[in-house]
Amino acid sequence: MPEIGETLRDARMRARIDVSEIEAKTKIRAKYLRALENEEWGLLPGPTFVKSFLRTYAQALGLDGKALVEEYRVSHEHPSEAALEPIVSSSQRSRGRPPSGGRAPGGPPRGYMAIVGVVVLLIVLLIVGLLSGGGSSKSSGQKRASGSTAQHATQTAKHGGGAPAARPRTAPVAVSLRASGRVYVCLIGDNGRKAIPGLELQPGESTSTYHARRFLITLGNSSVTMFVDGKARAVPASSQAIGYSITKAAGRTRLHSGLPTCA
Repeated sequence: MPEIGETLRDARMRARIDVSEIEAKTKIRAKYLRALENEEWGLLPGPTFVKSFLRTYAQALGLDGKALVEEYRVSHEHPSEAALEPIVSSSQRSRGRPPSGGRAPGGPPRGYMAIVGVVVLLIVLLIVGLLSGGGSSKSSGQKRASGSTAQHATQTAKHGGGAPAARPRTAPVAVSLRASGRVYVCLIGDNGRKAIPGLELQPGESTSTYHARRFLITLGNSSVTMFVDGKARAVPASSQAIGYSITKAAGRTRLHSGLPTCA
């Protein structure tokens, strides 16, 4: 079966397309396209960008991008922790047996039975007390109930009565970008909507202004100025991808792990 890079290179050569043409079409830098063809994964920003670039490049050549991304995952990504968990048979799960060989419960524990006994005793004592209290207890209870009702009615009148007012919805925040150099951008708004679906902005290029209650953004580098509600915010220099969470209330918050991806 052909390798990933060989598949991309052969498709491009058959179509007689130069790397510079693919660069202009996909907004992916030529050095990253050559790295994909040569399978030099270490020259790319990271696995997230590898999959995003790989899908975009394959689609530009008319190839199955999902298949190439899946091949990359199987061949070059490490298995997740979930794949390393011990396998538990369905019979063990149905009987509630612990997978490590622990003892299955044979019945209620002694502590539970002791608590049940205490609760039953308290209920019996409460019934006896109610029966012996007679009419005086009933009368005092009615007085307390009527007093509580009057107090509740007074408080309701003070506060205007009716159901509590609904909480106001979170106000949307406005975000736009202006690139000072080539920079990869993935901008995700409410409900996972991809406002900027993993594109590379060119120097001097500005985006539209997007509105959402919360944004998640990944930047390939710091060559960009971010505008949050019209205020310019610089991005600190970094040799790795940078991620932020942006809301009206909290402003811009740096993400140190779990960066959003548009792949």
